[in-house]
Amino acid sequence: MTKKIFIDDNFLLESKAAQKLYHEYAEPMPIIDYHCHLPVSDIAADRIFENITHVWLGGDHYKWRAMRTCGINEKYITGDASNEEKFKAWATVVPKLIRNPLYHWTHLELKRIFGIDELLNPSSAMDIYRQCNELLPRSEFSVQSILKKFKMDALCTTNYPTETLEHHNKIRNSKCDIIVLPCFRPDVALDAHLPQKFNNFVDSLEDLTGHSINSFDDFMESLWQRHQFFHKSGCRISDYGIETAYSEDWTLGEVNSGLAQVRSGLPLEGEALSKFRSAVLYELLSMDYKQGWVQQLHLGAMRNNNTRMMSILGPDSGYDSIGDFEQGRSLVRLLDKLDQSGHLGKTIIYCLNPRDNELIASIIGCFQDGSVPGKIQMGSAWWFNDHKDGMTKQIEALSAIGVLSTFVGMLTDSRSFLSYPRHEYFRRILCNILGKGIESGELPEDYQLIGGIVQDICYFNAKNYFQLHEAHNSI
Repeated sequence: MTKKIFIDDNFLLESKAAQKLYHEYAEPMPIIDYHCHLPVSDIAADRIFENITHVWLGGDHYKWRAMRTCGINEKYITGDASNEEKFKAWATVVPKLIRNPLYHWTHLELKRIFGIDELLNPSSAMDIYRQCNELLPRSEFSVQSILKKFKMDALCTTNYPTETLEHHNKIRNSKCDIIVLPCFRPDVALDAHLPQKFNNFVDSLEDLTGHSINSFDDFMESLWQRHQFFHKSGCRISDYGIETAYSEDWTLGEVNSGLAQVRSGLPLEGEALSKFRSAVLYELLSMDYKQGWVQQLHLGAMRNNNTRMMSILGPDSGYDSIGDFEQGRSLVRLLDKLDQSGHLGKTIIYCLNPRDNELIASIIGCFQDGSVPGKIQMGSAWWFNDHKDGMTKQIEALSAIGVLSTFVGMLTDSRSFLSYPRHEYFRRILCNILGKGIESGELPEDYQLIGGIVQDICYFNAKNYFQLHEAHNSI
């Protein structure tokens, strides 16, 4: 008897209609990954990874969290264990991850990238480790080759305002036919509660711009110069990872006093911090509008919860969680201020707490102005929600309260070049939901209509919304 392959052609597609939508409409579409954390230096160098552990486990805090939960010592996660030992440790964990998206992602990546159908477990670990490491040195497994394999059309990396963007320039002047553009991530400009980090950033701004920063206006002028530099390098997207939409009222005197305090080495706290953050965020979003950018608000992460491990490993190492911050009033206040001043541009709002799905879906409808389809977007299921249930809930909330057909679709938000099957995962879930609607009679059996919406969500909406091709051609 032939053993059934786990990930077959109709994985997650529970009806004939879903299968038709996916295979004929979704699957052929290219990918625009408008938000990721891939190291752009690796794209520029067209890096070839010599070991599966480096490309698969290095920097992936999703996997690290799961390994710790399953009792794996830190030595085999971020420590000094060998590549083989770390891979073996991961292989012992994978069979325990049933119903976690990591189980699906792991086997999708093995199948789509390495052509391996075998389930990863302790018995298969060394054979899979050997197969992957034999394939990786080949030119067809270089970073750019992997991206091309997934029909990558354009991607945007995440970059701080003080970065030189030299690697983006190198890519642009190379034979790479994938559009790779920066995304402006100025979160550190809001971190006035961390004097050393904030002041190092301000010092770097002074060095880059050649101007002293002695006032809030000086600070904004320096950030504006970096904003313009990014724009000239093709950047058309900003990104803010914030707890809530800071939107307090402030005066210039208050924020000047706040800047002076943090520059003296004393942290801002309470109301002073909130006012300073509100002022900086408003001014940055106004810059985004002035340059015609799309702005992304990633709301609701409670970061670096484990103080002991933060001191050992630093941020982005698996110690963040969903936060329970109130989002509605502050978000409406921010969007309304921008709208009143004529500075509200295209905006994507992501919520990390799934309780806020309907909240966000309803708020975005208050600020659509008819100028652009889906001008204010509800972002895709993010971070702790990018699993089957989370994606389904996001799609259902947007469908019921907003307009699903204007949605700009999925992104990876990933640090791994092997993560692109996540787009396939999303597309299969989307097609399954719409296919169920066709089968039940809730949606018409009109594949030109429904299939066209699928293709828009998978590719065309993002292409039209972000206009990355136009940005690339303007450089």
